[in-house]
Amino acid sequence: MPNKTEQSVATAKNRGIFLLPNLLTTAGLFSGFFAIVASMNGLFESAAVAIFIAMVFDGLDGRVARMTNTESAFGAEYDSMADIVSFGMAPALVMYNWGLSDLGKLGWLAAFIFVAGGALRLARFNTNLGTSDKRYFQGLAIPSAAAIVSGFVWVGSKYEIDPSNVSYIAAVLTIAAGLLMVSNFRYHSFKDVDWRDRVPFIAILLIVLAFVVVATEPSLVLFSIFLLYAISGPITTFRTVKKIKLEHVVGDSDCEETEEATKNQQNSSENESKSSAKNTTD
Repeated sequence: MPNKTEQSVATAKNRGIFLLPNLLTTAGLFSGFFAIVASMNGLFESAAVAIFIAMVFDGLDGRVARMTNTESAFGAEYDSMADIVSFGMAPALVMYNWGLSDLGKLGWLAAFIFVAGGALRLARFNTNLGTSDKRYFQGLAIPSAAAIVSGFVWVGSKYEIDPSNVSYIAAVLTIAAGLLMVSNFRYHSFKDVDWRDRVPFIAILLIVLAFVVVATEPSLVLFSIFLLYAISGPITTFRTVKKIKLEHVVGDSDCEETEEATKNQQNSSENESKSSAKNTTD
């Protein structure tokens, strides 16, 4: 039986914070905060790039935590709070300072709709984490919405577009991104892709080509990619659902859809287990 001293030492260790994944989360939070400060100083291109850098850190922290077995409830909560700053507040304020401030009330309301949509998207994602179909996101993910808004600012700054000429387009884009986050449109999550599986040699060449294309005009290419991804949600939903209802667009999903998502998740898990067992046998 462990004595009280050993129990207290074990409790102290359990209360500790894993350094590496939370360090990456902090780096993403810093990038989002830097984007806000940069936009206040008129450095809009740097602000937009900082948000994309925050996306890289956001994609790394969770994967590093799973790879190093350092997942924790603290890390999950910290990641959500960092996301609302880096992908909620930062893109909204960058867009507001660049192209929405001249619209008066409409401008800051559009920015607020984006922030509120991002907060609601994160809250819904966290509460549905164990029951939703992992192959699809319910609504546009907040990093993708942030990429659309900040990408638009990046393109405008890169090509020296006068914000007053596109202020209403900026407002519509910001509101649309905020509403897509709280919609029920289905977006492919790419979580069913086995990144450890073997691929043909041509796939590596295509990846290299993709990097080259992005490097030629990163602002325009990245903005176009995430804009097309945002459009793919409604298209995927309308193609896969036979009879469109209000619940497929916005609101609470019915029980049948929840049960179907759970069954799909179970089938996906069974297929992954069979594939893992087959690879082990091979």
